[in-house]
Amino acid sequence: QGTGEDFLKWHKCFDCGQHFHGAVQIALGWACWKIYLGRPDTDEQRTMALTALGGSLMRSRPEEALPVLHAQLVLLRRYWSHSGKDFRDDMLRVESCLSAVLNSLGRHDEALVLTRRIHARRVATLGVSHESTIMEGCNLAMTLQCLELWDESATLVRDQLLPEARRSLGTDHTITLGLNQTLADSLQDNDECTRDDLLEAETIMQ
Repeated sequence: QGTGEDFLKWHKCFDCGQHFHGAVQIALGWACWKIYLGRPDTDEQRTMALTALGGSLMRSRPEEALPVLHAQLVLLRRYWSHSGKDFRDDMLRVESCLSAVLNSLGRHDEALVLTRRIHARRVATLGVSHESTIMEGCNLAMTLQCLELWDESATLVRDQLLPEARRSLGTDHTITLGLNQTLADSLQDNDECTRDDLLEAETIMQ
């Protein structure tokens, strides 16, 4: 019991295939955590249960998700820091969740520090054209927008992310389309935008 496949039951319905959400997701997250809570800190299933709990709280209860994600990072660093690539990937995934929660709580400066580090790490390990790298770059661009750093966000998307997304994912990919919207927003939401900026934003969204 407690394999990765077994844990799918806490995330999605096996009958319809849809992922749980809202109150049901939160209730299942807590139920999962209570089952594995008594196991040692080094137990892999306990860590997976903590992941399930943090994920269930992120969207609707970010203030409750924050200490859960912090606890998960502590455990990963303490017990799995020498586990190689899987550890690094797990750390980045949890840090990405943590940055999203910080943004939800309005703590954008802290989120920016994390998103910069995550994106740089993805570039170093996976390369600029990998989907995960581009996705983390998109998260960085949106965090920059939260701090109204419009020019930096626009430059990041226009010069780095969009060319790689179009080349490796395709122009119709969801991430590519999202980056188009992010670039347009960075251009038109800037209080100091020029007429050329507005024209570029309009062209992008046509």
